[in-house]
Amino acid sequence: MKYKIFVDGQYGTTGLKIHEMLENRDEIELLTINEEDKKNDEVKKQLLNSADLVFLCLPDAASKHSVSLISNEKVKVIDASTAHRTNPKWTYGVPELTPTQRDEIKNSTKVCVPGCHASGLIVAMKPLIKKDILDKSYKLICHSITGFSGGGKGMIDDYESGSFENIAGQRPYSLGLNHKHLPEMKYMLDLDEAPLFTPSVGNFKQGMLVMSYLVKKDFKTKVSREEILNIYKEYYKDEKFINIIENNDEYLDNGLLNPMKCNNTNTLEISVYENETDMVVISRLDNLGKGASGAAVQCMNIMLGLDEKQGLKSKEI
Repeated sequence: MKYKIFVDGQYGTTGLKIHEMLENRDEIELLTINEEDKKNDEVKKQLLNSADLVFLCLPDAASKHSVSLISNEKVKVIDASTAHRTNPKWTYGVPELTPTQRDEIKNSTKVCVPGCHASGLIVAMKPLIKKDILDKSYKLICHSITGFSGGGKGMIDDYESGSFENIAGQRPYSLGLNHKHLPEMKYMLDLDEAPLFTPSVGNFKQGMLVMSYLVKKDFKTKVSREEILNIYKEYYKDEKFINIIENNDEYLDNGLLNPMKCNNTNTLEISVYENETDMVVISRLDNLGKGASGAAVQCMNIMLGLDEKQGLKSKEI
């Protein structure tokens, strides 16, 4: 059986990547739209309602509009925008999040793919909250650096044309402290207030690090790095796309952490660093993989009853 898949927004960064990941799969028939028709509601409506599954790779308002055009109740939808990530009627697309999340995705017709920064934070912090190391009143502090591909086609063109060749290694942004991923971070971790979060864009195309800073004296339970690692290993013990790093000396490159070493995989790695008073938990992932298109394809596989790993690469440790 071939599944009909339509990528609404196929000419954007995420849409192009999803197309690339699916175009050679025998069980997939990709429905396409001409670029001049991408805002033609009649053409889009026909494609949206004839697909088995639709990816929405659009700005929030356009995503909501496309959802309104779907009248066929059998069509499954995966939204890569921020439009529905805190909507309880949509299922959050992190299969590893809880023991029931994978089944919820499988049985859902509406799934929202997380933001890349949010994925790194939520996957790292969820076990610590579930295991009562952190209270939901804990004020999380997080910094993230992502490749410039996360900024979309315009930013990619600027960097690759040499416009930013004299720019330093990273540039913080969203300094009004109101990044669009904050609502889902707060919602999915069930926090009393949103984290203090500062993202930055690096002078590299693809890859990312999401760094969460923790103060040990504010933990609900006193734990060491080794005990934290054991919590992670138990929580994610059966997950093929989550790696827990035990030996930091072997993991680091001469003491440095390279944000690009999960590129072109759907793997997210968690590493933990500490001194006597503080701890840093770092998620490394591909902002275009587990942070976007890879996560979307993983959810598609689950929703269609296919092998979850189909078409996705994992990184061995």
